Amino acid sequence: MEKNNEKLRYILQYYYDKGKNASQACEKICAVYGEGTLSKSAARKWFARFHSGNFDVKDEARSGRPLTEKADEILEKVQQDKHISSVDIGMELGIDHKTVLNHLHKAGYKKKLDVWVMS
Repeated sequence: MEKNNEKLRYILQYYYDKGKNASQACEKICAVYGEGTLSKSAARKWFARFHSGNFDVKDEARSGRPLTEKADEILEKVQQDKHISSVDIGMELGIDHKTVLNHLHKAGYKKKLDVWVMS
């Protein structure tokens, strides 16, 4: 999804550089990629950003809950001890055991008969 948004922003920047306005750019993009691909308000927001001199099409960092930086440590603990519980990993690393479970499931691990295995 992020790559598609970034692609649209580059296209918006192209139309901005050509001297088009946000409404025209939005109409042309929607004609090619389908209605609802881009709203006129989003196009206006990006045109205002370009007009202010900011041509960076990447999203700015957002506030909110940070992703845990302990994913590698979680996987390392499971590789060292296939019988370790998510609660034990969480206690050792100081994070919630549900976060541990989420990372393990994303990495393809499942608990079967008290052993972590790749699914």
